[in-house]
Amino acid sequence: MNRKELMVPICLALVLSISFGKMTAQTVNDSNTPLHLMKPAYRVGYGIPTTEEVKKTMDRVLQYIASETPAVLVDKNTGQEVTKMKEINEQTQLKQGGFRLTSYEWGVTYSAVLAAYQATGDIAYRDYVYQRHRLLADIAPVFKRLHDGGKTIDGNVRRVVDPHALDDAGAVCCSMVKAMLADSKLQLRPLIDNYINYIMNKEYRLSDGTFARLRPQKNTVWLDDMFMGIPAVAYMGRLTGESKYYDEAVRQIKQFAERMWVPEKKLFRHGWVEDMTPHPSFHWGRANGWAILTLCEVLDVLPDNYTGRQQVLELLRAHAEGLAALQHQDGFWHQLLDRSDTYLETSATAIYAYCLAHAVNQGWISAKAFGPVALQAWHAVASCINGRGQVEGVCVGTGMGFDAAFYAFRPVHVMAAHGYGPAIWAGAEIIRLLQLQHPKLNDSAVQFYDQEVPTDQPIFNYDGKIRY
Repeated sequence: MNRKELMVPICLALVLSISFGKMTAQTVNDSNTPLHLMKPAYRVGYGIPTTEEVKKTMDRVLQYIASETPAVLVDKNTGQEVTKMKEINEQTQLKQGGFRLTSYEWGVTYSAVLAAYQATGDIAYRDYVYQRHRLLADIAPVFKRLHDGGKTIDGNVRRVVDPHALDDAGAVCCSMVKAMLADSKLQLRPLIDNYINYIMNKEYRLSDGTFARLRPQKNTVWLDDMFMGIPAVAYMGRLTGESKYYDEAVRQIKQFAERMWVPEKKLFRHGWVEDMTPHPSFHWGRANGWAILTLCEVLDVLPDNYTGRQQVLELLRAHAEGLAALQHQDGFWHQLLDRSDTYLETSATAIYAYCLAHAVNQGWISAKAFGPVALQAWHAVASCINGRGQVEGVCVGTGMGFDAAFYAFRPVHVMAAHGYGPAIWAGAEIIRLLQLQHPKLNDSAVQFYDQEVPTDQPIFNYDGKIRY
């Protein structure tokens, strides 16, 4: 028996002692003690957090990533800061921190931090994104001239001025569109147009137009690419009002689903290879996160009367049902969702916390059925955010495999950038959930109600005290 397992009976004994006093004269039994009101020994927390508690956790993450993502240019040889555009040359690079300002993971983070600003009104979140977006917009023309002139430029800036993959383009582009929709004064349109041009006209595709890659096999469809490409296209529809972008976004979702959706599991497979029969189904957690996040992002901007909207909504509802059924008792999801012998993974859990809470808040799925799932997922995520604001238990970058061992033994690391945006995004949406919905503890369990519970209906805390 390990240390954690030993602690459970010890804690239960202490709870009995503390909750009901030291009963030396008589034995605790069903007649003399309300045993159902004993406080459970939850391992990651349970119940309804306050918005202040959630924001405090998010703030730690923001402070940490701000320290690890300096919005500064330096000379790569001397380390000296470059402050003037005319001083930029092929030796100039973005100052290196723990994370990269232009990666797809940081595109996710920008979107998440913007959502946190909208949920909290704290301008520290807005300023974090705007400062970095503006820096990229300011330096892009100078670096583009160097690149076009045959100079080798910083790779982190190259993916802005000359994207080579959906990973380079989609997530950062989508965050910039959101920023411009919130503040039209931001001068981000040239970067957005460049990204969208790559996605719409240069990305490799199958013969029917589905986004694809030439690795690890020729004509492979990656579930990750739903998120890396589709939300930016849909948001471009909102920015421009042009229906062609909505048409493309919905077409891509349908074509991905035809290949990747496994209806009997209500999950997506990670990969599909054109000439492979049968198609193995490895239901990797984070890739399924990218899929349901894509559905949320598209539904957020797709017009209510758009012909394909209902099909996208039905897919989201089915996926939410499949995911909720596989949540671990501690609130997490497994690295391979349907394999309980694989580890509990934080980034996927954070994405699901956001998506399920968001779908509840938007009225797409039932608050009564999915609200408790989202709250418990947040407790799980919060338990993995350490005192420095680092997110623990996050799977590192992962390619595609066709065997369980590949996924099951992927390392985890606090510097895996994939966990930071989802953790902040989850917290932001949980704050909205607490503001918009009506969760209460009733007979020790989290319940969601259609409205505030009437004052004549007793609500029980798990400490055994009745509150109204």
